[in-house]
Amino acid sequence: MSQIPYLSVVVPVFNEEQSIEPFTEELIGVLESIKRSYEIIFVDDGSTDASPQRIEKLGQRFQGIRSIRFKNNCGQTSAFDAGFKAALGDIIITLDADLQNDPHDIPGMLPFIGKYDLVCGWRYKRNDTFVRRVSSRIANAVRNRLSGENIQDVGCSLKVFRGEYAKRLKLYSGMHRFFPTLVKMEGGKVKEVKVNHRPREFGTSKYNVFNRVFRSFMDLLAVCWMKRRYLRYEIESGCAGTKEK
Repeated sequence: MSQIPYLSVVVPVFNEEQSIEPFTEELIGVLESIKRSYEIIFVDDGSTDASPQRIEKLGQRFQGIRSIRFKNNCGQTSAFDAGFKAALGDIIITLDADLQNDPHDIPGMLPFIGKYDLVCGWRYKRNDTFVRRVSSRIANAVRNRLSGENIQDVGCSLKVFRGEYAKRLKLYSGMHRFFPTLVKMEGGKVKEVKVNHRPREFGTSKYNVFNRVFRSFMDLLAVCWMKRRYLRYEIESGCAGTKEK
């Protein structure tokens, strides 16, 4: 790369061979319109289809594409973590590669960075099955009730971070559902913005009622514990040590 990018786009990929090419073409068109330097980091989470080969070919077609490939399927939080650590940009953007997140929402989210440290997409008109909509609504309600949050849609992958905050996060499996809470714990400010949500054209959902509600409940308990035990102190004064002669 000829210059350090201003924007880093982190994209987890798991068995998205059909959508990865049209997704990339659309995303690059949006990024080019922003007129800032960028990189796209695909993190392949142990795909068993042709996704890795498609990503490799896209890297040959377009500049600014980087890729990370896991040996095994490790989950979305691991993919985000690896992408955050590899990202070079001042601003880190996350979104899914299944074409349900709309890259055209990115330009409208970027101006909020500066006043806020994390801007979260809110899919206020969901294009999902009835079961997915209901399970997501239940999961969001339970998370907000127990964690003291008021986030409408923590499950939306379309997010824009100040890079320093994304890199500060100490993540564990399942923690991607709690990015707003984790950023607030680091002293950051969070805003939600309404975004488009498109119907799924390719592939199948990686989530179901079990991993959306029941498994995430255990993660929620861990985050609640972290919030209660998080170290918060301000140093009013201090003194520097002096060396005796």
